[in-house]
Amino acid sequence: MAQEEEAGGAAGVDPARLWLRPAEPRRGRKPSFSREAITGAAVALADTEGLDAVSMRRVAAVVGAGVMSLYSYAPDKETLLELMVDHVSAELPTSGPLTGDWRADLKAIAHLQRDHMLRHPWLPAALSAHRTPGPHVLAFLEHALVALRPSGLDGAVRLEVFAQLTAFVAGHVSHELARNEAARSPERAAAEAHYLATVAQDGHHPELAEALSAPRRPTDPEATFSRFLNRLIDGLDTD
Repeated sequence: MAQEEEAGGAAGVDPARLWLRPAEPRRGRKPSFSREAITGAAVALADTEGLDAVSMRRVAAVVGAGVMSLYSYAPDKETLLELMVDHVSAELPTSGPLTGDWRADLKAIAHLQRDHMLRHPWLPAALSAHRTPGPHVLAFLEHALVALRPSGLDGAVRLEVFAQLTAFVAGHVSHELARNEAARSPERAAAEAHYLATVAQDGHHPELAEALSAPRRPTDPEATFSRFLNRLIDGLDTD
């Protein structure tokens, strides 16, 4: 992959240039593709093959264009990732009814985020480098801030809470996907269980031994996520 498409340089992506100005191709014959088509092709690649499969060269091949012609729309991979995050964020509802119970509404938002990230498994990793919220991301953020208004928290804290929630969901989904991958190998799962059982019996880890001997909680993904989410949101300090 060419160095030019790897990053946006030291200054990073200029959000005003990216989101407040229309995407315009270079002068000359009108191309048969658009920034939307380029972004959609990149998303499709990431959904099926993972984020590492996305390169300007691969995307150009999908849309039937030369690599250099794409740079008017996405000058580097960093910009392309920003476009991809905003593109899929259009799937998130931003005008659904709110109950007025901010904790319940925030939990509902978190479940929407989890479902969204499971549909696009590359998204948690992309969000870790995401810095320039586009219009669809901002619309969902606005919805979340409205949901948090009854909490009485000031605007800055509400932003922090939403960032904390998104980071939690992204981390949980990353772990969930990794566990799903590991579960495809029963031998590995059995080896891990045997290892922990052995360590718990060595006399040096009494707390671990007690924890492993306790009654197991429901382990299906939805119940596990809800349990962790409840601990996070029910414990939020509103002082």
